Amino acid sequence: MASRHAVLIGTLPGDSTEEAMRAALDRLGPHLRRLPDGETGSRRVWIVGLIRGFRDHPDLEVAKDGDMHDYKSQLHFRVRKGHQLTGDKLDLGYLAAYRDSRPVFDRLTEEAGVRPTYQVGIPGDLNLAMFATGPTRMLRTRPAFTDATLRDLRQIHAESHGEVVFQLEVPAETVSVTMAPAPLRGLAAGWMAASVVKLAKAAPAGARFGVHLCLGDLGHQALGKLRTAAPLVKLANAVAARWPAGRPLDYVHAPLAQGDQPPSLDPEFYRPLAGLRLPPSTPFVAGFLHEGRSLDEQRRILAMIEDAVGHPVDVAAACGLGRRSPEAAYTTMDQARELCENN
Repeated sequence: MASRHAVLIGTLPGDSTEEAMRAALDRLGPHLRRLPDGETGSRRVWIVGLIRGFRDHPDLEVAKDGDMHDYKSQLHFRVRKGHQLTGDKLDLGYLAAYRDSRPVFDRLTEEAGVRPTYQVGIPGDLNLAMFATGPTRMLRTRPAFTDATLRDLRQIHAESHGEVVFQLEVPAETVSVTMAPAPLRGLAAGWMAASVVKLAKAAPAGARFGVHLCLGDLGHQALGKLRTAAPLVKLANAVAARWPAGRPLDYVHAPLAQGDQPPSLDPEFYRPLAGLRLPPSTPFVAGFLHEGRSLDEQRRILAMIEDAVGHPVDVAAACGLGRRSPEAAYTTMDQARELCENN
């Protein structure tokens, strides 16, 4: 049987980059192909800290106030009258985070005697525009977020000499496909896949990517709901079919649990995974690990998934672990280790 690996999606428990990375290496070191920096501090709640920081942006003003503790309390901005929002006026913080965390990564992985690839979380530019400025303004403001994202991505690629994997995080596109009526799902998947691959197409040749399909996890609650894995299969296949040449697609992750809701124990939920059509070189990452299931239940679910897919898969949670309690996050990581060690 092929080797199974664990995948960490992004945020990890810990008060610092060193604490988060060290815990991940201690628990999963030999089973990790990639390692994020833990996205601690203001990045723990994905892009919420970034959006809150726009209160001080000279070209933006509040259009809808909220504290962003859930999906109903969103904070949206609009461009001030007489101003223009451009990418050169947006600092998304990805480059600074990489420069701060890379030395810690290099030191800890050398100490651990393993060498996973550094994983950089990159929120999709459409998602930045939608959550920052709202659905009615996102198409007008997206170009600025696209330019700012690509600026950091290109610089990180250059400074790392290509030794990073960029994880594209795309809840807006994923949730849109899950909400589409079944007869229109294929069409919606095509539209959303074109949005997902936009950044990869504009990235430097040789840049490596993973795609994190996401149902949302604000407050550990999902925005999208699933009755079956079928919408995820549609979107994953559409992304793979449109993926640009010269930018390796290292993995596609699909969320098979939903926020605080654990993954289904019904084999019918996973049966559509038989329709996955990823390139042979692109592992499928099954995002089903969850604190609400026992290890025995996780083994049953994994067997259902691999029976449908037809081969071993890598294992992950549905989203980052930093928004769960540390105890729940570490339990999930330990379960991942057990599943990797017992192929």
